[in-house]
Amino acid sequence: MLAKRVDAVPEDDAWIFEPKWDGFRALIFRDHDELFIQSRDQKPLNRYFPELTEPLLSQLPTRCVLDGEIVIAQSRGLDDARSQLDFEALQLRLHPAASRAKLLSQQIPASVIFFDLLALDERDLRTEPFELRRKELEAVLASATPPLHITPATRDHTTARDWFKRFEGAGLDGVMAKPITGIYEPNKRTMLKIKHERDCDCVVAGFRWHKDAENEAIGSLLLGLYDASGALQHIGVAASFTKAKRRELVEFLEPYRANALDNHPWKSWAEWMADNADQTQRKPGMQSRWSQGKDLSWQPLRPELVAEVAYEHMQGTRFRHMAQFRRWRTDKPPHECTYAQLEVVAPHELADIFRTGR
Repeated sequence: MLAKRVDAVPEDDAWIFEPKWDGFRALIFRDHDELFIQSRDQKPLNRYFPELTEPLLSQLPTRCVLDGEIVIAQSRGLDDARSQLDFEALQLRLHPAASRAKLLSQQIPASVIFFDLLALDERDLRTEPFELRRKELEAVLASATPPLHITPATRDHTTARDWFKRFEGAGLDGVMAKPITGIYEPNKRTMLKIKHERDCDCVVAGFRWHKDAENEAIGSLLLGLYDASGALQHIGVAASFTKAKRRELVEFLEPYRANALDNHPWKSWAEWMADNADQTQRKPGMQSRWSQGKDLSWQPLRPELVAEVAYEHMQGTRFRHMAQFRRWRTDKPPHECTYAQLEVVAPHELADIFRTGR
């Protein structure tokens, strides 16, 4: 089941609110000794999270299907005040070598946050209202211990708005709103998600061609911010342009391509990329575990353009998700695009999320 984005917590009384977790969405099937962890795109996840097998088999009902999120909290775990969700650590778990996955499972163990119960014993609960499914979920997980957790839930709008403001410091995405009487409808956006969004002025230092229209349309813009030392750091990309805008950008960016690499702040990265087929570092155009097989080569631009973009939140020194282009800032010089403009979100203890939810 999916969600559509809205700007604010809905005011009517038709919703149950939950924190929005930042991890891997997963369906978990158990049938006696058989256990299957399925990703959102229906791929098996068991091998990447071997540490979850024993607690799932020992704590879940003998036959059940649950919906939830796999997360990793650094550095102490979900029940510690000093921890924060770490999506990059979660991505590291998608390693092709089983030995590496096992080692990481010991070093940075994962947890599961459950938020729906779809089947129990012989009963298919998908046509039951969410209010009932939630009560049954609370019953079957009443004695759950880490690394298994049930997400907090509330019908109180004030509490939901408080979660939205405070829990971002713990690495959460925002707040979910689920219809109290809603049934479980796969592939339909009947839930709502309220996510954080902020503005940032970034230097546009490169671009990638669109995969379906190479050299005819722009796919994404590579964004940078200057750090305290004056170095331009790659912070993420902006994309999601219309077809017309992608073609328009080709002509607009053309003057900034001339001699772009001569004094480019990312020149060494481009040269390194040209000499290394195994592109595993987080640099513009580098491969990640989510982009295996994709062409992530990039074209440099003279770092003279400034774009205002919308972003949700930071993961370290980078945008956690793709930014959304808003407008060109012809009135702002590139050297003013620094990390200092970003809102600093105070850390918040994950443990308090569960205490509040209860």
